[in-house]
Amino acid sequence: MNIQLAWRLARASLHLAAGLATCAFVFPWAGQRLRERLTRRWSLQLLALCRVSVEQGHGAPALAHALIVANHVSWLDIFVINSLHPCRFVAKAEIRGWPLLGWLAGRAGTVFIARGDRRGLRDIFKGLVGMLRQGQRVAFFPEGTTSRQGVILPFHANLLEAAIDASVAVQPYALEYVDERGTHHTSVDYVGETTFVNSFFSILSGPPVRARLTCLAPLSSVGEHRRDLAQAARTAISRSLGARMAEAASDAPPLRA
Repeated sequence: MNIQLAWRLARASLHLAAGLATCAFVFPWAGQRLRERLTRRWSLQLLALCRVSVEQGHGAPALAHALIVANHVSWLDIFVINSLHPCRFVAKAEIRGWPLLGWLAGRAGTVFIARGDRRGLRDIFKGLVGMLRQGQRVAFFPEGTTSRQGVILPFHANLLEAAIDASVAVQPYALEYVDERGTHHTSVDYVGETTFVNSFFSILSGPPVRARLTCLAPLSSVGEHRRDLAQAARTAISRSLGARMAEAASDAPPLRA
């Protein structure tokens, strides 16, 4: 390990420790606005330590109250979105197992879903409707897993029913990560057998990353079917990124030959 990488790792570790302390001692007493402000600042600082800069793409204004759906590229996605527009996230239960970041995500209000847990899913769905009715911004990744840049996997529509029940709009977000030439940044890809630790070191040791988040035109949920909303959101994100829509996960091109 070279000196620069060791220094970046040490700084990132200290920042994670600061996040743990904030979640443990500040968040339990903080109101929603303070939590969002702290989340945004902490996320920006984490990305900066990983040499990831964030820019807002040219799109629609971000709604303060909506169900957000985004394509899923990397573990960075949550922090990129939170650095600009803090959200309550719904994520797969595996994220809880990420070293430190999984615990942080949970303390920051992430709702975890376990595969095959239908009873738990019903309770989570009711909770999401309640959050949306309270005026919160809730986000999830309807692909259900990460995919290589340039490919958008099919969207799972179940959780979009929460927007319909709460009568709030669905707003698609398009995420991409590029290098200094403006091409897809390969260090960010988090697919196949890549582990979180491997991905973390790859980003820390690789060239700088530019993350671009584009908020797209919101979709009204009134009188809509969740499958139609899912397809409309997927199409909007695919067009924004110029990405191919795969018929299934197996249709996506492999990361490595």
